[in-house]
Amino acid sequence: MINLDKIDKVYLYIPPADMRKAVNGLSIIIETDMGLKISDNTLYVFCNKGHNMLKILHYDHGFWLYYRKLEKGKFKWPDASGEVTVTFEELKWFINGHELRLVERKYEPLKKGVFY
Repeated sequence: MINLDKIDKVYLYIPPADMRKAVNGLSIIIETDMGLKISDNTLYVFCNKGHNMLKILHYDHGFWLYYRKLEKGKFKWPDASGEVTVTFEELKWFINGHELRLVERKYEPLKKGVFY
C-alpha cells in the first residue's frame, strides 16, 4: 500500500538523470553519486535534462517508482549542485509547478497540533 503520510526526507538529485533508468539504476545513483543509504520513508527525486520529466523513487519496505511527464512547460528545477533536501510539503508545491526557494525559506513548517 502506498504510504506517503510518514515521509521523513525528500532528496532532489540536481544533475540531469537518465530517465531510462529504473529502480536498480536509480538506486545505484543514490548510493554512489549521492553517498546515501536507501532508507524507509524517504523520497529521491530525479529530473531529466529537458526538465519536463520527473522520477521519484520511494522505499517503503520495497520500492515504488513514480513518474511524471509534462506535455507543456517545464519543472522549475533548482540550480544548486549535488543534492538538495526539501520537505514533503515543498515537494508537493514543486510538482504542481511552483518554484523552490532553497536559499531562504520564509516560513517554518507548521507543527501538528490542536489549533483553536
